[in-house]
Amino acid sequence: MARMTVLGAGGFIGSHLARRLAQAGHAVDAPARDADLAGRDLGHVAFCIGLTADFRQRPLDTMEAHVCKLLNVLRDCRFESLVYLSSTRVYGAGGGSGLEDAPVSANVNDPSDLYNLSKLAGESLCLNSGRPARVARLSNVYGADFASQNFLAELIRAAVDHGEVVLRSALASAKDYISLDETLDGLCWMLGGPCAHGVYNVASGRNTTNAEIADALVRATGCAVRVEPGASAFVFPDISVARLRAEHPSRGESVAENMTGLVNLYRQTRSTEP
Repeated sequence: MARMTVLGAGGFIGSHLARRLAQAGHAVDAPARDADLAGRDLGHVAFCIGLTADFRQRPLDTMEAHVCKLLNVLRDCRFESLVYLSSTRVYGAGGGSGLEDAPVSANVNDPSDLYNLSKLAGESLCLNSGRPARVARLSNVYGADFASQNFLAELIRAAVDHGEVVLRSALASAKDYISLDETLDGLCWMLGGPCAHGVYNVASGRNTTNAEIADALVRATGCAVRVEPGASAFVFPDISVARLRAEHPSRGESVAENMTGLVNLYRQTRSTEP
């Protein structure tokens, strides 16, 4: 078994990844975010440090997490391999290609694009550092992360706790969702695995519409669904998973088909809260 270091193990994905690696028999180190890592041999590294829903309110912290901390690891640490967790958000919305080698664009005047730009800067550092680093572009990961501000978590809480879901984007809106289990499968394979490429989309490979999610929530909870008047449709590019599945086949689970299980899991979580 290998020696693994999970940076950002306090977060949703990082904590579950550290647990999965330990269960597989690896020796796992999870340093504190402010730990001095200079000169240390980290073995195989999963760089999970990052911000999600609050990046618009914390632009400086976002860039520090996604770029500056990564730079320190690439420059000052020894390691056998490193996987940098990026995001399929870098492909943007409104069509376009979800292929790993396709050019991507961003608007520096749009505060929403700061996240994309910071992730792209981190990716470029990895791929051009001369170090054994690769990039995992994660799709919208879902699981038992019910306290977060993520879209699905908010909908499930509203459906179960209040019996009504209010959508602020149109029913035609669509994006790719991937389960936590499939995400961890892909990341564990990339950590020290015989990867042929520098960048992989870790996604389900299918877009799910708000309408499909709403229907699944109604079936699972009996909730009412309302769409805000004038809500816009945001359709993200279809994310290609051909590169990943050619080397590491996966199931490609449907978030709509898993909705009842997610709702039941939230109910169990809520019932055990003090």
